[in-house]
Amino acid sequence: MKKIINVLLIMAVCTMCVACGKDEMQQKEIEPGASQMKTICELATMDCYYHNVAKYNKEDASGALWWKKDREFWIEYAGVVTIGIDATQVNINVEENIVTITIPAAEILGCKVDASTLTKDSFIVAKDSADVEAEHETEAFQEAQAKMIQAASEDTALLANAQQRAQELLEKYVKNVGECVGKEYQVKWIYLEDNSEMNDENGIE
Repeated sequence: MKKIINVLLIMAVCTMCVACGKDEMQQKEIEPGASQMKTICELATMDCYYHNVAKYNKEDASGALWWKKDREFWIEYAGVVTIGIDATQVNINVEENIVTITIPAAEILGCKVDASTLTKDSFIVAKDSADVEAEHETEAFQEAQAKMIQAASEDTALLANAQQRAQELLEKYVKNVGECVGKEYQVKWIYLEDNSEMNDENGIE
């Protein structure tokens, strides 16, 4: 993924550098673009793997009177949580050498099961359990996924890392464009979560 992002940055800057050999007026029209920044944010997402166990336990699930059976089983698998910046909320404004980037906080963008970790050995049914149907497996998965998303959303260090990763790549893109056109851009951040602004010469605090 890191190689892909670097290739994108190089391609974006190289495309702009083609125009650098043209007259000075055309050079001044070259500046960082919102569409490229949104693409960078999409590529900067992080996939985090969690070992997960979906447990299902329902008493007296089948039968009648003293013949009732509980339904109990476990499903062991790996889940993938995607963390990053919502690219649709990223915006940019360029005034002279000041590039103001509006960016939201990193968040959970998606969650899915790693299908390769699901085998017949992943399913463990308790002895004397009532029959397990597909609907019961689905219910167990949904509950486990919800807990996994909650755990990821409460991991402040992981979210901060995803935020920093996106900002570093965006700043790198802006600086590269500046080098192409002979400008030293200064990046100014607007954070949507509290609508506060931070003017940081290095781009990241």
